Amino acid sequence: MNHPAKSIRPFIGAKNYTESIRFYTTLGFTVHSLGSKMSVVSVNEQLSFYLQDAYVKDWVDNTMLFLEVEDLQHHWEAMKVLGLPDKFPGVRLSDIKVNDWGSEFFLHDPSGILWHFGVFKS
Repeated sequence: MNHPAKSIRPFIGAKNYTESIRFYTTLGFTVHSLGSKMSVVSVNEQLSFYLQDAYVKDWVDNTMLFLEVEDLQHHWEAMKVLGLPDKFPGVRLSDIKVNDWGSEFFLHDPSGILWHFGVFKS
C-alpha cells in the first residue's frame, strides 16, 4: 500500500500547558494555537507535533521523541547556552553520549517528555 503522506505528528501531553508553550518557544520552536487546549509545535515546515493541555502521568512518563540534527555538538552547545534547567523546573539536559549507532544527548521537558537529539553514523 502506498501512503502519499505529507507529515507525521505525534501528540504529547503537558502537565502545565502554558509553561510547556513557553518552554518550546524558548527552545526556538514555533507554536501555533489550535484552540485553548491544543497547539501545533513546529521545528520547521515539515517537522511538527501536537501539544495538548492534557496530562496522564503514565503516558507522559513514557513518551520519547527523537530529533535527528546535522551537527550535534553545535546543537548541544546552543541548547546549553539557553539555560533551560535554570528557567524551567524539572528540565534536565544531559551531556552527549556516543553509541554504536551514533551520538545523542537528552532533554527532559517541563512535563517529563524525554527528547533525544542525535546524529547517526554515516
